[in-house]
Amino acid sequence: MFSFALASEEVKKEATQSKNLEKSDISRRHDIDLKEIVFVIQSQSNSFHAKTAEQLKNSILKQSASLAQELPQVLLLHELSKQEGAWTILPLLPHFSVTYSRNSSWIFFCEEETRIQVPKLLETLRRYDPSKEWFLGKALHDEESTIIHHYAFSENPSVFKYPDFAAGWALSLPLVNKLTKRLKREALKSDFTIDLKHEIALYIWDKGDGPALTPVPELCTDSVDARCATTGHSSLPLCVSTGRKLPCTPK
Repeated sequence: MFSFALASEEVKKEATQSKNLEKSDISRRHDIDLKEIVFVIQSQSNSFHAKTAEQLKNSILKQSASLAQELPQVLLLHELSKQEGAWTILPLLPHFSVTYSRNSSWIFFCEEETRIQVPKLLETLRRYDPSKEWFLGKALHDEESTIIHHYAFSENPSVFKYPDFAAGWALSLPLVNKLTKRLKREALKSDFTIDLKHEIALYIWDKGDGPALTPVPELCTDSVDARCATTGHSSLPLCVSTGRKLPCTPK
């Protein structure tokens, strides 16, 4: 706990450096094509979720075809689950590194319910130099220290940002390659999956040796902002339990 408290100043410094780097890169456009983006839908294997993921995949490919560009790769996470712990993302990074580092620039992750405006997403990613290490997403933070995050940054929990998966999040291939090297050196901790999005951000940040999350305003949830490239969406029916409406999955 004390190490997290001491690290909060490092996070502030890292966030400032990240903002300065973004400002320097945002002034010029980087011409990447759709084929340089690998979409990974964080899907589940049961029929309802698999169908929803397939619908999103088809939407991505249909929009891409309308742009008259070579189609991107769109992967469903549950179809990659032969790798143990694949749903936790990090065990798959070596596969992504070997398979896509030569011809791709970005791995873009999203949930089954994420809605993506492909042209806007492409323009958004073009703002960031794909030869550098980027961790992009819609930023979340804790208002107070919490046990599920191991009381991380207890002196100032809001200083550490982690991605909202519903809005989508992206890793540049140089960062994927760097993380792959680390994964080959160090085994993942057994308690890694308590809160996946927070643990992934912690792992990538690596106590200041890796990048902090760069907030991207075009990655959205529940927003009607015209600039949004993504929005969160749920087509799940509602269950009623003790007077509250809760999302549920149909059988």
